[in-house]
Amino acid sequence: MNENQDISTCVSRARRNHVIHIHSHQLRDVTQFGSFVTCFVTPFISNLVADAKLEGRDEDKEVMEGPKSIKKRKLLDKSIPNVILQNPEFAQDSQMYQDLLNMERKLDWTITRKRMEVQDALARTPTTTRTLRIFMSHTVSGQQWQNMGEPQVAPNFETGEGIPAWSFKIEGRLLEVPNQRHKDKTPPRKFSTLIKRMVVELDRDTNVYPEGNIVEWPRAHGNHNPALDGFTIRRTGDSPTKIRVVMYLEHFPEQYKVLPELSNVLAVKEDSRMGVIQNLWNYIKVQGLQDKVDRRIIKADDKLRPIFGGETMPFHKIPDVVNRYLTAADPIILHYTVNPTIQPPERTSAWDVEIKMEDTALKNKMAVTVSTSKESAQALLKIDEEIALLAQSLHNSHMKRTFLESFANDPAQFIQTWLESQSRDLESILGSGPTEGMTLRQEELKRSEFFQLPWVEEAVAIQEGVRLAAKGMA
Repeated sequence: MNENQDISTCVSRARRNHVIHIHSHQLRDVTQFGSFVTCFVTPFISNLVADAKLEGRDEDKEVMEGPKSIKKRKLLDKSIPNVILQNPEFAQDSQMYQDLLNMERKLDWTITRKRMEVQDALARTPTTTRTLRIFMSHTVSGQQWQNMGEPQVAPNFETGEGIPAWSFKIEGRLLEVPNQRHKDKTPPRKFSTLIKRMVVELDRDTNVYPEGNIVEWPRAHGNHNPALDGFTIRRTGDSPTKIRVVMYLEHFPEQYKVLPELSNVLAVKEDSRMGVIQNLWNYIKVQGLQDKVDRRIIKADDKLRPIFGGETMPFHKIPDVVNRYLTAADPIILHYTVNPTIQPPERTSAWDVEIKMEDTALKNKMAVTVSTSKESAQALLKIDEEIALLAQSLHNSHMKRTFLESFANDPAQFIQTWLESQSRDLESILGSGPTEGMTLRQEELKRSEFFQLPWVEEAVAIQEGVRLAAKGMA
């Protein structure tokens, strides 16, 4: 084994010295030196020039030919080498580029934070206050003043012909939002979908009309009730009738009436449960009622002491306290009079009431803001790839510049250093050198064919010549 190692060491040293010896003789001749530059240096520079192009093509090929199921891709490196940043010649341009990178990072962070805020707002469902316009009107038929001058018609109880009667109609619609874009408009909701329950009370003589004086419409959950634009009530009679309409609106979120004990403190008469809790929390923060040591404890002032029922209250009990002071919201009450003895008014009566509902237009806008179009994402990705490619080209150009400057300052020393570097790389690949053949070539040394290669004899002769020369000089 030791003999094989000695032979391997001899062969590898002979090869290295042989290569350096040959190239040293070639450098002495100017013509051969030019040939050497043409054969070795020029291809090396050409390879450096082609590196950036090849890398850009490889990235484009990965984007175009990569499987669509793979979403991940390597991060694009847009940074400039520190050697260029520290170079006084490019200090101003480098600083401008670094400022742009910092600005891009801050902008990306801000956009991401705003996108998260919008997504959080979308999860809470934005609300708005709209105006519901309610219309009330009536018509009459078979009245005495309508049949004047015409032959009297016998009453028909099956068809209702010849019987004095009147019809009361209730309609409603949401007013459009002013200055709203056409693409933001949504199909209007039907009137019946905005009401939870409606009661119509008719003030008539119960002796003459014992039934049908109270009409109630409770909306069932689900799709059991069809969406309607209005309701019509038909009754017989020729005497004036007062009508009282009690309407419970479908607010979103559901509204509650705040009892006077809490309403006087918060100055809120009606709001949602979360709205009342938020108002109470704002009052606690403004008055500084949180305990300084234990922030979970709320101290009561003179106004909150009757509500809390003590001097302090745990923070998590605020919703329970608020619920004790909430009741069902007051209904909308409207009055109308039907007088069949005279002609109905030409213009219908109208009332405007406010109703809280989901803001679908704002929700759609926010959803569009969060989502990024495919074209924009592709355009940004293409720009990032171009910047990364230019940064890599700049890095390669710096390598070429350093290479050529070193070569121009001392060509002979540069080539000698370069050859030694190539020799070390060759030793690393072949497993020879300081490791004395104990790496990749261990298996190769076991074969006799390895020592019968054409260059072995010449390498051994050169090595022996160098050894004898050194011995003779000694």
